[in-house]
Amino acid sequence: MIPLHVHSCYSLLQSSVRIDELLNKAAQCNLSSIALTDTDAMYGLIHFAKKAIERNIKPILGAQITQPGSQDIYALLLAKSIDGYKELCRIITARQLNDNFNLVEALNQRSENLFVISNSILLLKQVKDFENVYCELIDSKNSKRINRELFDFSTNLHIPVVVTNPVYFLNKDDYYLHKTLCAIRLNKNVDDLLGTDYMDSEFYFKSPAEIDSRWKNLAEAVSNTNKIATECNVDLKFNQYKFPKFKTPGNLSSHSMLREISYSGLKKRYPTLPQSAVDRFELELSVIEELNFSDYFLIVWDIVLEAKKRGMMTIGRGSAANSIISFCLQLTEVDPIKYNLYFERFLNKGRSSPPDIDIDFSWKERDDIIKYVFEKYDYQNVAMISTHITFKARSAFREVAKTFGLSDREISEYSKKIPWTNANNLPNVAGLFPESRELNFNIEPWKTIVNIASKLSDLPRHLSIHPGGIVITPSPITDYTAVQYAANKGLGLIITQPDMYSIEDLGLIKIDLLSQRSLGVLRDTMSMIENNLNKISPEQI
Repeated sequence: MIPLHVHSCYSLLQSSVRIDELLNKAAQCNLSSIALTDTDAMYGLIHFAKKAIERNIKPILGAQITQPGSQDIYALLLAKSIDGYKELCRIITARQLNDNFNLVEALNQRSENLFVISNSILLLKQVKDFENVYCELIDSKNSKRINRELFDFSTNLHIPVVVTNPVYFLNKDDYYLHKTLCAIRLNKNVDDLLGTDYMDSEFYFKSPAEIDSRWKNLAEAVSNTNKIATECNVDLKFNQYKFPKFKTPGNLSSHSMLREISYSGLKKRYPTLPQSAVDRFELELSVIEELNFSDYFLIVWDIVLEAKKRGMMTIGRGSAANSIISFCLQLTEVDPIKYNLYFERFLNKGRSSPPDIDIDFSWKERDDIIKYVFEKYDYQNVAMISTHITFKARSAFREVAKTFGLSDREISEYSKKIPWTNANNLPNVAGLFPESRELNFNIEPWKTIVNIASKLSDLPRHLSIHPGGIVITPSPITDYTAVQYAANKGLGLIITQPDMYSIEDLGLIKIDLLSQRSLGVLRDTMSMIENNLNKISPEQI
């Protein structure tokens, strides 16, 4: 049996399944395929797919989509092809952004490129006439009654059945850890969760042999998992760069335009055109053209040009200062010839990751330039990049202690003596850090709390926004990834569900538009000088 209903730890605070451990388990069971179906999300899907391919395990890409207001009505969606993957991204995005999202309507608008698996009779009745719809029988002792009802229902309506093994934790003895994560998510005590969603102690990773033995009288339902797995084939084309074309005048190619404007900058930066500068210029341009990054440079140049037209203070930093092209485009202000800076540190033919041009803006003005990017390249093609905030020692300790019903005062007495370190250091923190030497974690309830909290090490806690990362895609961003609102929905910021590493794995190139407070101070200082002394203007600096 191919597991079709596995949740990773990226399904925030619902699962403790780490992807590497999941794939290790799959390899031990000699599985050739495995699906990942986080709830209303694809936070870890790209990371999962890349790691699975590296281990010669076929990743089946999917998600569990719920009906708002009713966790009992859901559907597992599995992508058959790249078109199905795009549909999956669009449905997840709609579920996240649309307050009036309706699951049945979304499913009735999908194509045959998505498998639909559900144990909701209400939902199945409304999508039964479509292709690739399956009735889900869950492998769980608590599901025996509903499984009998579902089997009779599916037989009457001629809907094929399939067995799933929902996985929220890998091993049986991880059940309490799973309950703790759910308690953190729901802000409740662990003891108050009995009988609530996701509390089934059978939701661990079962071997195919274990499933087969339980369902030997309904072999068709088990074999359907193999049928589905065989038909799911999504090629994400990892590490093939996907970047929008810069709109050039006439029929001018992107590289020709880059050469034209950067050569104009070369003559301004080096009026005598020394041979060393010309040679370096030609070398860099040849590498940029060969690696197809001309559009990237033009888009960053356009952003900086727009900022300067608006009188904004901006400067490039980081390894981009090693490039004479960056210098000629006025992205940076450091002469790489004068200071003998190596271009290869910034960009070279053997580099696996894309170039990284960091552009600083005044903290007061950066939002305006970000708005310009969204407007110029279309809101449906642009998003900020998310970061996945993980549990560290102090946050893990506090959150687990709260699920034990302890007061903030009791928790703070201990947590304030815990340093900023990895959560897996918690059991030994008193011996590792001087500030923690008074802590005694050998008495209850602290002993149990610390034991559980240490297992949360580096599990995702919540999403945040990358300090400056923004991604622009050549077609709607939902062709590549799902997006959602940032934590403060009122700001209206759209962020990618995968983090920057997965975004780069997809071949999407981020641009860093960073907020720099010192530039704001300089801007304010010059404005004060101009206003008070009338001797200088920002344009004269």
